[in-house]
Amino acid sequence: MSGEDGDVVRRDRFSGGPARAFLSSMDHDERLFDADLAVDRAHVVMLAEQGIVDEGSAGAILDALIDVEATDYDALDGEDVHAAIETAVIERVGESGGRMHTARSRNDEVATCIRYRLREELLDAIDATLVLREALVEAAREHVETVMAGYTHRQAAQPTTVAHFLCSYARALERDTDRLLAAYDRTDRSPLGAAAFAGTPFDVDRERTADLLGFDSVLRNSMDAVSTRDFMIETASALSTLSVSLSGLATDLIEFAADEYVEIDDDYASTSSIMPQKKNPDTLELVRAASGSANAGLNGLLTTLKGLPRAYNRDLQEATPHVWTAVDAVTPATEVAAGAVATAAWNEDALAAAAGEGFATATGVADLLAANGVPFRTAHAILARPAQRAADGTSGETAGLDPAASVASRNSVGGPAPEAVAAALDEAGAGIETDEERRDERRDRLDAAAAALEREVGRYR
Repeated sequence: MSGEDGDVVRRDRFSGGPARAFLSSMDHDERLFDADLAVDRAHVVMLAEQGIVDEGSAGAILDALIDVEATDYDALDGEDVHAAIETAVIERVGESGGRMHTARSRNDEVATCIRYRLREELLDAIDATLVLREALVEAAREHVETVMAGYTHRQAAQPTTVAHFLCSYARALERDTDRLLAAYDRTDRSPLGAAAFAGTPFDVDRERTADLLGFDSVLRNSMDAVSTRDFMIETASALSTLSVSLSGLATDLIEFAADEYVEIDDDYASTSSIMPQKKNPDTLELVRAASGSANAGLNGLLTTLKGLPRAYNRDLQEATPHVWTAVDAVTPATEVAAGAVATAAWNEDALAAAAGEGFATATGVADLLAANGVPFRTAHAILARPAQRAADGTSGETAGLDPAASVASRNSVGGPAPEAVAAALDEAGAGIETDEERRDERRDRLDAAAAALEREVGRYR
Protein backbone atom coordinates (compact mmCIF):
# COMPACT_ATOMS: atom_id res chain seq x y z
CA MET A 1 0.00 0.00 0.00
CA SER A 2 1.59 3.27 -1.04
CA GLY A 3 1.68 6.51 0.87
CA GLU A 4 -0.58 7.99 -1.81
CA ASP A 5 -3.28 5.47 -1.02
CA GLY A 6 -2.99 6.02 2.73
CA ASP A 7 -2.52 3.53 5.54
CA VAL A 8 -4.92 0.88 6.79
CA VAL A 9 -6.54 3.34 9.16
CA ARG A 10 -6.97 6.24 6.75
CA ARG A 11 -8.32 4.26 3.77
CA ASP A 12 -9.39 6.20 0.72
CA ARG A 13 -11.91 8.38 2.52
CA PHE A 14 -9.38 9.85 4.94
CA SER A 15 -6.19 9.61 2.90
CA GLY A 16 -5.98 13.18 1.64
CA GLY A 17 -6.59 16.74 2.71
CA PRO A 18 -4.54 19.45 4.37
CA ALA A 19 -4.93 18.00 7.88
CA ARG A 20 -3.12 14.73 7.13
CA ALA A 21 0.30 16.03 8.15
CA PHE A 22 -1.21 17.78 11.16
CA LEU A 23 -2.66 14.50 12.39
CA SER A 24 0.54 12.53 11.90
CA SER A 25 2.82 11.67 14.80
CA MET A 26 5.45 9.89 12.70
CA ASP A 27 8.09 12.50 13.51
CA HIS A 28 7.87 11.58 17.20
CA ASP A 29 7.03 7.89 16.92
CA GLU A 30 10.39 6.40 16.00
CA ARG A 31 11.00 6.13 19.72
CA LEU A 32 8.09 3.67 19.92
CA PHE A 33 9.08 1.52 16.92
CA ASP A 34 10.66 -1.33 18.90
CA ALA A 35 7.94 -1.11 21.54
CA ASP A 36 5.18 -1.48 18.96
CA LEU A 37 6.88 -4.49 17.39
CA ALA A 38 7.07 -6.16 20.80
CA VAL A 39 3.44 -5.35 21.57
CA ASP A 40 2.35 -6.68 18.17
CA ARG A 41 4.24 -9.92 18.73
CA ALA A 42 2.83 -10.50 22.19
CA HIS A 43 -0.69 -9.76 20.97
CA VAL A 44 -0.41 -12.11 17.99
CA VAL A 45 1.00 -14.93 20.15
CA MET A 46 -1.89 -14.50 22.58
CA LEU A 47 -4.45 -14.47 19.72
CA ALA A 48 -3.03 -17.73 18.41
CA GLU A 49 -2.95 -19.35 21.85
CA GLN A 50 -6.57 -18.37 22.42
CA GLY A 51 -7.63 -19.72 19.01
CA ILE A 52 -8.74 -16.27 17.88
CA VAL A 53 -6.26 -16.34 14.98
CA ASP A 54 -5.08 -19.55 13.32
CA GLU A 55 -1.45 -20.53 13.76
CA GLY A 56 -0.68 -20.21 10.05
CA SER A 57 -1.81 -16.58 9.95
CA ALA A 58 -0.01 -15.88 13.20
CA GLY A 59 3.24 -17.30 11.82
CA ALA A 60 2.97 -15.25 8.63
CA ILE A 61 2.30 -12.07 10.62
CA LEU A 62 5.22 -12.72 12.96
CA ASP A 63 7.52 -13.33 9.97
CA ALA A 64 6.35 -10.08 8.44
CA LEU A 65 7.10 -8.23 11.68
CA ILE A 66 10.68 -9.51 11.54
CA ASP A 67 10.96 -8.12 8.03
CA VAL A 68 9.45 -4.81 9.11
CA GLU A 69 11.95 -4.60 11.96
CA ALA A 70 14.79 -4.88 9.45
CA THR A 71 13.32 -2.04 7.37
CA ASP A 72 14.46 1.53 7.87
CA TYR A 73 11.94 3.48 9.90
CA ASP A 74 11.80 6.23 7.28
CA ALA A 75 10.49 3.72 4.77
CA LEU A 76 7.30 3.25 6.78
CA ASP A 77 4.18 5.15 5.79
CA GLY A 78 1.25 5.89 8.03
CA GLU A 79 -0.49 8.32 10.29
CA ASP A 80 1.53 6.95 13.17
CA VAL A 81 4.02 4.15 13.77
CA HIS A 82 1.25 1.78 14.82
CA ALA A 83 -0.76 2.14 11.63
CA ALA A 84 2.44 2.19 9.58
CA ILE A 85 3.59 -1.18 10.94
CA GLU A 86 0.18 -2.73 10.39
CA THR A 87 0.16 -1.37 6.84
CA ALA A 88 3.61 -2.84 6.22
CA VAL A 89 2.48 -6.24 7.53
CA ILE A 90 -0.55 -6.29 5.23
CA GLU A 91 1.67 -5.32 2.29
CA ARG A 92 3.79 -8.40 2.99
CA VAL A 93 1.13 -10.92 4.03
CA GLY A 94 -1.97 -9.74 2.28
CA GLU A 95 -5.41 -9.23 3.73
CA SER A 96 -4.88 -11.84 6.44
CA GLY A 97 -2.27 -9.52 7.94
CA GLY A 98 -5.17 -7.46 9.21
CA ARG A 99 -5.89 -10.21 11.72
CA MET A 100 -3.07 -8.73 13.80
CA HIS A 101 -5.40 -5.96 14.95
CA THR A 102 -8.15 -8.32 16.12
CA ALA A 103 -9.40 -7.60 19.66
CA ARG A 104 -7.48 -4.38 20.13
CA SER A 105 -7.62 -0.68 19.26
CA ARG A 106 -4.91 1.83 18.63
CA ASN A 107 -6.00 3.27 21.96
CA ASP A 108 -4.82 0.36 24.09
CA GLU A 109 -1.96 -0.37 21.68
CA VAL A 110 -0.53 3.15 21.94
CA ALA A 111 -0.91 3.28 25.71
CA THR A 112 0.90 -0.05 26.03
CA CYS A 113 3.74 1.03 23.74
CA ILE A 114 4.29 4.23 25.72
CA ARG A 115 4.47 2.32 28.99
CA TYR A 116 6.74 -0.32 27.45
CA ARG A 117 9.28 2.28 26.27
CA LEU A 118 8.96 4.52 29.30
CA ARG A 119 9.97 1.68 31.61
CA GLU A 120 13.33 1.53 29.83
CA GLU A 121 13.72 5.30 30.06
CA LEU A 122 12.97 5.19 33.76
CA LEU A 123 15.53 2.46 34.35
CA ASP A 124 18.12 4.54 32.49
CA ALA A 125 17.29 7.54 34.67
CA ILE A 126 17.53 5.37 37.78
CA ASP A 127 20.92 4.11 36.58
CA ALA A 128 22.11 7.69 36.24
CA THR A 129 21.02 8.65 39.76
CA LEU A 130 22.82 5.63 41.19
CA VAL A 131 26.04 6.55 39.41
CA LEU A 132 25.78 10.13 40.68
CA ARG A 133 25.07 8.97 44.23
CA GLU A 134 28.10 6.69 44.08
CA ALA A 135 30.26 9.57 42.82
CA LEU A 136 29.04 11.82 45.64
CA VAL A 137 29.66 9.18 48.31
CA GLU A 138 33.12 8.27 47.01
CA ALA A 139 34.18 11.91 46.80
CA ALA A 140 32.80 12.50 50.29
CA ARG A 141 34.80 9.60 51.72
CA GLU A 142 37.97 11.38 50.59
CA HIS A 143 37.01 14.61 52.36
CA VAL A 144 35.47 13.63 55.69
CA GLU A 145 37.88 16.00 57.47
CA THR A 146 38.18 18.66 54.76
CA VAL A 147 36.76 21.74 56.49
CA MET A 148 34.86 24.30 54.46
CA ALA A 149 32.45 27.15 55.05
CA GLY A 150 28.79 26.30 55.04
CA TYR A 151 26.39 28.91 53.72
CA THR A 152 22.96 30.32 54.32
CA HIS A 153 21.66 33.16 52.18
CA ARG A 154 24.86 32.57 50.18
CA GLN A 155 26.88 33.98 53.09
CA ALA A 156 29.40 32.07 55.20
CA ALA A 157 27.46 30.79 58.20
CA GLN A 158 29.14 27.88 60.01
CA PRO A 159 32.06 25.56 59.35
CA THR A 160 31.25 22.20 57.85
CA THR A 161 33.07 19.69 55.66
CA VAL A 162 33.16 18.84 51.98
CA ALA A 163 31.90 15.37 52.91
CA HIS A 164 28.90 16.80 54.75
CA PHE A 165 28.13 19.04 51.78
CA LEU A 166 28.37 16.21 49.24
CA CYS A 167 26.40 13.85 51.46
CA SER A 168 23.55 16.36 51.53
CA TYR A 169 23.15 15.90 47.78
CA ALA A 170 23.57 12.14 48.02
CA ARG A 171 20.58 12.06 50.36
CA ALA A 172 18.51 14.22 48.01
CA LEU A 173 19.40 11.94 45.10
CA GLU A 174 18.37 8.92 47.18
CA ARG A 175 14.85 10.33 47.33
CA ASP A 176 14.99 11.09 43.61
CA THR A 177 15.82 7.46 42.92
CA ASP A 178 12.93 6.34 45.10
CA ARG A 179 10.51 8.61 43.22
CA LEU A 180 11.68 7.20 39.89
CA LEU A 181 11.26 3.63 41.15
CA ALA A 182 7.75 4.45 42.29
CA ALA A 183 6.98 5.99 38.89
CA TYR A 184 8.33 2.83 37.25
CA ASP A 185 6.04 0.62 39.31
CA ARG A 186 2.94 2.58 38.31
CA THR A 187 4.07 2.61 34.69
CA ASP A 188 4.56 -1.16 34.82
CA ARG A 189 0.88 -2.02 34.24
CA SER A 190 -0.55 -3.21 30.95
CA PRO A 191 -3.50 -1.57 29.17
CA LEU A 192 -3.43 -4.11 26.33
CA GLY A 193 -6.77 -5.83 25.81
CA ALA A 194 -8.81 -2.81 26.86
CA ALA A 195 -9.44 -2.11 23.14
CA ALA A 196 -10.98 1.29 22.39
CA PHE A 197 -12.18 1.65 26.00
CA ALA A 198 -15.06 -0.82 26.40
CA GLY A 199 -13.15 -4.06 26.25
CA THR A 200 -13.69 -6.72 23.58
CA PRO A 201 -16.06 -9.63 22.95
CA PHE A 202 -13.10 -11.88 22.08
CA ASP A 203 -11.76 -14.29 24.68
CA VAL A 204 -8.46 -12.47 25.16
CA ASP A 205 -5.96 -13.27 27.89
CA ARG A 206 -4.76 -9.90 29.17
CA GLU A 207 -2.55 -11.44 31.82
CA ARG A 208 -0.75 -13.45 29.14
CA THR A 209 0.19 -10.41 27.07
CA ALA A 210 1.19 -8.59 30.23
CA ASP A 211 3.54 -11.46 31.12
CA LEU A 212 5.02 -11.63 27.62
CA LEU A 213 5.77 -7.91 27.78
CA GLY A 214 7.16 -8.03 31.31
CA PHE A 215 4.39 -5.99 32.92
CA ASP A 216 3.73 -6.58 36.59
CA SER A 217 -0.05 -6.46 36.23
CA VAL A 218 -2.93 -5.24 34.08
CA LEU A 219 -5.04 -2.14 34.53
CA ARG A 220 -8.37 -3.52 35.69
CA ASN A 221 -10.76 -0.97 34.18
CA SER A 222 -10.70 -0.79 30.38
CA MET A 223 -11.80 2.85 30.23
CA ASP A 224 -9.13 3.88 32.72
CA ALA A 225 -6.55 1.75 30.90
CA VAL A 226 -6.71 3.68 27.63
CA SER A 227 -7.35 7.18 28.95
CA THR A 228 -5.04 7.57 31.93
CA ARG A 229 -1.69 9.23 31.54
CA ASP A 230 -1.06 9.77 35.23
CA PHE A 231 1.98 7.51 34.98
CA MET A 232 3.49 10.05 32.59
CA ILE A 233 2.74 12.89 34.98
CA GLU A 234 4.39 10.98 37.80
CA THR A 235 7.44 10.26 35.65
CA ALA A 236 7.76 13.86 34.49
CA SER A 237 7.30 15.07 38.06
CA ALA A 238 10.00 12.75 39.38
CA LEU A 239 12.35 13.89 36.62
CA SER A 240 11.54 17.52 37.29
CA THR A 241 12.27 17.07 40.99
CA LEU A 242 15.54 15.34 40.11
CA SER A 243 16.42 18.27 37.85
CA VAL A 244 16.00 20.63 40.80
CA SER A 245 18.51 18.56 42.79
CA LEU A 246 20.89 18.69 39.84
CA SER A 247 20.42 22.42 39.43
CA GLY A 248 21.35 23.09 43.05
CA LEU A 249 24.42 20.86 42.85
CA ALA A 250 25.52 22.50 39.60
CA THR A 251 25.11 25.99 41.02
CA ASP A 252 27.15 25.17 44.12
CA LEU A 253 29.96 23.67 42.05
CA ILE A 254 29.93 26.60 39.62
CA GLU A 255 30.20 29.12 42.44
CA PHE A 256 32.82 27.11 44.33
CA ALA A 257 34.84 26.93 41.13
CA ALA A 258 34.63 30.71 40.76
CA ASP A 259 35.91 31.05 44.35
CA GLU A 260 38.71 28.57 43.54
CA TYR A 261 37.49 26.14 46.19
CA VAL A 262 37.12 23.39 43.60
CA GLU A 263 38.53 22.80 40.15
CA ILE A 264 36.29 21.26 37.53
CA ASP A 265 38.12 18.75 35.36
CA ASP A 266 38.92 19.85 31.82
CA ASP A 267 36.62 17.14 30.46
CA TYR A 268 33.70 18.98 32.05
CA ALA A 269 34.77 22.52 31.18
CA SER A 270 35.53 24.59 28.10
CA THR A 271 37.28 27.78 27.15
CA SER A 272 36.20 31.04 25.63
CA SER A 273 36.27 31.61 21.89
CA ILE A 274 38.01 34.96 22.48
CA MET A 275 39.54 34.86 25.97
CA PRO A 276 42.15 32.07 26.01
CA GLN A 277 42.69 32.23 29.77
CA LYS A 278 39.10 31.25 30.55
CA LYS A 279 38.05 27.89 31.94
CA ASN A 280 34.28 27.81 32.01
CA PRO A 281 32.12 25.19 33.78
CA ASP A 282 29.87 24.96 30.72
CA THR A 283 28.65 21.41 31.26
CA LEU A 284 27.44 22.25 34.75
CA GLU A 285 25.65 25.31 33.42
CA LEU A 286 23.81 23.04 30.99
CA VAL A 287 23.06 20.62 33.83
CA ARG A 288 21.49 23.54 35.67
CA ALA A 289 19.50 24.51 32.59
CA ALA A 290 18.04 21.01 32.25
CA SER A 291 15.48 21.91 34.89
CA GLY A 292 13.95 24.38 32.44
CA SER A 293 13.28 21.63 29.91
CA ALA A 294 12.11 19.21 32.60
CA ASN A 295 9.73 21.70 34.15
CA ALA A 296 8.44 22.71 30.71
CA GLY A 297 7.76 19.06 29.94
CA LEU A 298 5.84 18.60 33.18
CA ASN A 299 3.85 21.80 32.75
CA GLY A 300 3.10 21.02 29.11
CA LEU A 301 1.89 17.57 30.07
CA LEU A 302 -0.34 18.82 32.88
CA THR A 303 -1.81 21.53 30.70
CA THR A 304 -2.52 19.13 27.84
CA LEU A 305 -4.23 16.60 30.10
CA LYS A 306 -6.22 19.04 32.22
CA GLY A 307 -9.96 18.70 31.70
CA LEU A 308 -9.95 15.87 29.16
CA PRO A 309 -13.15 13.81 29.24
CA ARG A 310 -13.15 10.04 29.32
CA ALA A 311 -12.20 7.98 27.41
CA TYR A 312 -9.80 8.63 24.52
CA ASN A 313 -9.09 12.02 22.98
CA ARG A 314 -6.51 12.87 20.32
CA ASP A 315 -5.03 15.46 22.68
CA LEU A 316 -3.17 12.52 24.21
CA GLN A 317 -1.02 12.33 21.09
CA GLU A 318 0.41 15.75 21.98
CA ALA A 319 0.91 14.77 25.61
CA THR A 320 3.50 12.07 25.02
CA PRO A 321 6.33 14.25 23.60
CA HIS A 322 6.32 16.27 26.82
CA VAL A 323 7.49 13.31 28.87
CA TRP A 324 10.22 12.55 26.32
CA THR A 325 11.35 16.17 26.66
CA ALA A 326 11.83 15.64 30.39
CA VAL A 327 13.60 12.31 29.87
CA ASP A 328 15.97 13.70 27.25
CA ALA A 329 16.89 16.68 29.40
CA VAL A 330 17.39 15.07 32.78
CA THR A 331 19.04 11.69 32.25
CA PRO A 332 22.05 13.04 30.31
CA ALA A 333 22.36 15.91 32.78
CA THR A 334 22.52 13.41 35.65
CA GLU A 335 25.23 11.44 33.88
CA VAL A 336 27.30 14.57 33.26
CA ALA A 337 26.89 15.72 36.86
CA ALA A 338 28.22 12.36 38.04
CA GLY A 339 31.31 12.73 35.89
CA ALA A 340 31.93 16.28 37.08
CA VAL A 341 31.66 15.27 40.74
CA ALA A 342 33.87 12.22 40.32
CA THR A 343 36.69 14.18 38.66
CA ALA A 344 36.53 17.46 40.63
CA ALA A 345 39.59 18.48 42.70
CA TRP A 346 38.90 20.25 46.01
CA ASN A 347 41.31 22.98 47.15
CA GLU A 348 41.68 22.03 50.80
CA ASP A 349 43.85 25.02 51.77
CA ALA A 350 41.47 27.58 50.27
CA LEU A 351 38.49 25.85 51.83
CA ALA A 352 40.11 25.80 55.28
CA ALA A 353 41.01 29.47 55.06
CA ALA A 354 37.45 30.40 54.11
CA ALA A 355 35.95 28.27 56.87
CA GLY A 356 37.07 30.66 59.62
CA GLU A 357 36.32 33.94 57.85
CA GLY A 358 33.53 36.25 58.94
CA PHE A 359 33.46 34.84 62.49
CA ALA A 360 31.88 31.67 61.09
CA THR A 361 32.49 29.95 64.43
CA ALA A 362 30.28 32.41 66.33
CA THR A 363 27.51 29.86 66.67
CA GLY A 364 30.02 27.41 68.09
CA VAL A 365 31.05 29.91 70.74
CA ALA A 366 27.39 30.61 71.56
CA ASP A 367 26.76 26.87 71.87
CA LEU A 368 29.78 26.56 74.18
CA LEU A 369 28.41 29.31 76.42
CA ALA A 370 24.99 27.66 76.43
CA ALA A 371 26.58 24.33 77.35
CA ASN A 372 28.08 26.06 80.38
CA GLY A 373 24.78 27.43 81.65
CA VAL A 374 24.31 30.70 79.75
CA PRO A 375 20.83 30.91 78.17
CA PHE A 376 21.33 30.52 74.44
CA ARG A 377 19.50 33.73 73.59
CA THR A 378 21.81 35.60 75.97
CA ALA A 379 24.83 33.92 74.43
CA HIS A 380 23.53 34.91 71.01
CA ALA A 381 23.35 38.57 72.07
CA ILE A 382 26.84 38.42 73.61
CA LEU A 383 28.37 37.01 70.43
CA ALA A 384 26.55 39.47 68.18
CA ARG A 385 28.85 42.29 69.27
CA PRO A 386 32.23 40.72 68.43
CA ALA A 387 30.64 39.31 65.28
CA GLN A 388 29.76 42.85 64.23
CA ARG A 389 33.30 44.06 65.00
CA ALA A 390 34.69 41.19 62.93
CA ALA A 391 32.41 42.15 60.06
CA ASP A 392 33.53 45.80 60.35
CA GLY A 393 37.16 44.78 60.43
CA THR A 394 37.69 46.63 63.74
CA SER A 395 38.37 43.58 65.89
CA GLY A 396 41.80 42.14 66.37
CA GLU A 397 40.34 39.10 68.08
CA THR A 398 40.63 35.63 66.65
CA ALA A 399 37.54 33.96 65.29
CA GLY A 400 37.06 32.06 68.52
CA LEU A 401 36.85 28.31 68.14
CA ASP A 402 38.98 26.62 65.52
CA PRO A 403 36.77 25.66 62.52
CA ALA A 404 37.89 22.04 62.67
CA ALA A 405 37.13 21.90 66.40
CA SER A 406 33.75 23.50 65.75
CA VAL A 407 32.96 20.84 63.14
CA ALA A 408 34.15 18.04 65.40
CA SER A 409 31.82 19.20 68.16
CA ARG A 410 28.75 18.84 65.93
CA ASN A 411 28.39 15.11 66.19
CA SER A 412 24.61 14.84 66.33
CA VAL A 413 22.99 12.47 63.86
CA GLY A 414 23.33 14.00 60.41
CA GLY A 415 25.91 16.54 61.58
CA PRO A 416 29.30 17.34 60.00
CA ALA A 417 31.57 15.76 62.64
CA PRO A 418 33.79 13.15 60.99
CA GLU A 419 32.30 10.22 62.89
CA ALA A 420 28.75 11.38 62.14
CA VAL A 421 29.51 11.83 58.44
CA ALA A 422 31.29 8.47 58.28
CA ALA A 423 28.18 6.78 59.66
CA ALA A 424 25.99 8.70 57.22
CA LEU A 425 28.19 7.66 54.31
CA ASP A 426 27.93 4.02 55.34
CA GLU A 427 24.15 4.39 55.33
CA ALA A 428 24.25 6.12 51.96
CA GLY A 429 26.40 3.34 50.54
CA ALA A 430 24.01 0.70 51.83
CA GLY A 431 21.12 2.65 50.31
CA ILE A 432 22.84 2.60 46.92
CA GLU A 433 23.25 -1.17 47.12
CA THR A 434 19.59 -1.61 48.04
CA ASP A 435 18.42 0.54 45.16
CA GLU A 436 20.75 -1.25 42.75
CA GLU A 437 19.03 -4.47 43.75
CA ARG A 438 15.61 -2.89 43.24
CA ARG A 439 16.66 -1.70 39.79
CA ASP A 440 18.15 -5.09 38.89
CA GLU A 441 14.96 -6.91 39.86
CA ARG A 442 12.98 -4.78 37.43
CA ARG A 443 15.51 -4.97 34.63
CA ASP A 444 15.89 -8.73 35.03
CA ARG A 445 12.12 -9.15 34.73
CA LEU A 446 12.12 -7.20 31.46
CA ASP A 447 15.02 -9.22 30.10
CA ALA A 448 13.34 -12.50 31.06
CA ALA A 449 10.08 -11.41 29.43
CA ALA A 450 11.87 -10.40 26.22
CA ALA A 451 13.56 -13.81 26.07
CA ALA A 452 10.26 -15.59 26.72
CA LEU A 453 8.51 -13.58 23.99
CA GLU A 454 11.27 -14.45 21.53
CA ARG A 455 10.87 -18.13 22.34
CA GLU A 456 7.10 -18.01 21.88
CA VAL A 457 7.43 -16.20 18.56
CA GLY A 458 9.85 -18.88 17.43
CA ARG A 459 7.17 -21.54 17.90
CA TYR A 460 5.18 -20.07 15.03
CA ARG A 461 8.00 -19.75 12.50
